Amino acid sequence: MHVLIATDGTMDTGTAVRFATALAGPDGHITVLTVVEVNRTLLRDLRAIYGERHPPAIDQDAEYVGIRPEGGTGPDPSWPGDDEMLARYLDQQRAGRTAALEDALRAAGADVAVEAREGEDPAGAILAAVGQLEPDVMVVGSHGSGLFEGLLGSTGTKLARRSPCPVLVLRKE
Repeated sequence: MHVLIATDGTMDTGTAVRFATALAGPDGHITVLTVVEVNRTLLRDLRAIYGERHPPAIDQDAEYVGIRPEGGTGPDPSWPGDDEMLARYLDQQRAGRTAALEDALRAAGADVAVEAREGEDPAGAILAAVGQLEPDVMVVGSHGSGLFEGLLGSTGTKLARRSPCPVLVLRKE
């Protein structure tokens, strides 16, 4: 059985490991997924604004504010690019949000894959991953942060309502 655990890093590790390993069984596979919200529109807007700025008339502070000494505008030529920086950021977020869960699942003997995806809408990105990965069941945590969602946060509510596979919601303990 293939189990998908969708987490933002706040899920109780012990509970998630207990249920996910039981569902997956000895021959199953577990994928841990986290979605990092990145507003690409904001990045494009900021880059456009930064690129349109004129360098100051006096460049005494150039070394402190990152303006190129030759008076050029835009990012420093050594900038690796937005996609590379976002990939680094995603990797950092993946590690921070999933490392404890991944370690605990491996210690329990589970076959585990971990990935991070970028998305402005976490529920939409998770549902897209469900369509691609085709898990047998999804495990999510409840947060109770929404006023109208009761005990389930808005992302959990969307997943429970829209997922093509069964969804196990783990309550906070």
